Parts: sequence; structure tokens; C-alpha cells
Amino acid sequence: MAAPTTGQLFWSEFLGTAVLLLLGGGVVATNLLPKSKGKGGGWLLINWGWGLAVFAGVYVAFRTGGHLNPAVTIAKVVAHVFDPSVTLAGNIPVTGVNVAVYIVAQFLGAFVGAVLCWLTFKQHFDEDCDPALKLGVFSTGPEIRSYGWNCLTEAIGTAVLILWVFVSGYTETHVGPLGVALIIVVIGNSLGGPTGYAINPARDLGPRIAHAILPIKGKGGSDWGYSWVPVVGPIIGAIVGTVIYFLALA
Repeated sequence: MAAPTTGQLFWSEFLGTAVLLLLGGGVVATNLLPKSKGKGGGWLLINWGWGLAVFAGVYVAFRTGGHLNPAVTIAKVVAHVFDPSVTLAGNIPVTGVNVAVYIVAQFLGAFVGAVLCWLTFKQHFDEDCDPALKLGVFSTGPEIRSYGWNCLTEAIGTAVLILWVFVSGYTETHVGPLGVALIIVVIGNSLGGPTGYAINPARDLGPRIAHAILPIKGKGGSDWGYSWVPVVGPIIGAIVGTVIYFLALA
């Protein structure tokens, strides 16, 4: 089968990430916003919702391997340094152009998915509530603000994800997207409490920009002081997780 065109690469990652953020943001909105039928569903609802959002997004982005996450794409680049036979997915080579297309598509898809989530819950966003709850639909935030520790938390969670991505293909069951969904759920349940577990720079920054731009009633600030943590932490975790895999497990 021929390698996908540049346009196919873009639309695959764009649409997959948009679905991820529409459904993932939607489950947070369902849990947090006033007059939602699912208000107060709790942390487990959010984690399972995000896991299944990843499940759906990976299927939509089947053509590109469903990265949906710059940290995963960066991990593949680092893996290619260790093993030049590593590709982004299937017969998609690791090239500067392909990597850029993946990452740009992921950020734009995340932005659009967040906008679609806002449109879905527009009347609920118009209700009066704590601005932090409205921001929480779009982006993550720490329970205890300590940038160094928050960054470490994001790095550890992402490293676990990346290690799983590399080793999962060797299991006899080959659970595929369902396995990705379950690892997202367990990372959220186990490691997500301190920061809300972005573990994905696009998942946080794209929607945060949407929050800043959209005319959301009573939205407050977008917490730009924290915004670098869910970008830098996952990138560090992706690199560390890949290095650990190749030095200890490959």
C-alpha cells in the first residue's frame, strides 16, 4: 500500500484529534457545567470519558497510526534515532515534513475540537458559575501549584504512556485502540490527581487558546502562567520514556 499523501496525513491527525477533544472536553463539560444532566459525575466519569475519547480518535486517525499527541510523535522521532527502521506509523517515514504535519494537525485539531465542544454546551457556558470550571473544560490545572513538581507529574505520566506504546505491539492480544483507551484511564486514575493529566501538549494548549479567543460569558483568565507545564512536561516524559525503552527493554 502506498504511503499516505501529505494531505491525508494532515486530515487523519486533524480529525482524530478534533474527535478526541470534542468527546474528552465534552465529558468534562458534562461533569462540571451548570444544568448538565451529568453534573457531578465525578473523576471516574471524566477518566473513562477521556479514555473512550482516545479510543474513538485513534480509530478516526487510522491512516496515521492515531498519534493525536505531539509527545507520541516526538517519541517516534527519538526512537528513529536509536533505530532508523522506526517509522511514524506503517510505511510513513520519519521526515521533517511528516513530523511537522502531524504536530500542526494535532494542535489545530485540538483547537477545533474544543470549539465544537463549546458550541455543543453553549447555553451551559452562558450560565453563571465559577470561571475555573469553565476553563477546566478546555485545559488542565494543578490542585497544588508548584511548577517543578507539576512538570514532573506530567513527565512521569507521559513516560508511562510512551513505554506502553512501544511495548504494546509485542503482546499476543494486540488490543490496539482499546488498549490505548485503558492505559489512558489507568494513568488518569493513578497519576492524574495532581494536575488533571494532560500528557499531551496539543490536548492542553490548543483548547487553552480556544478558551482565550472564544466569547465565553464570565470565563475569566486562561491561566497562561501554567500553560507551559502541560507542554514541556509531556515532551520531557516522551523523551525519557523512549530512552528507557531502548536502553532497558528493546
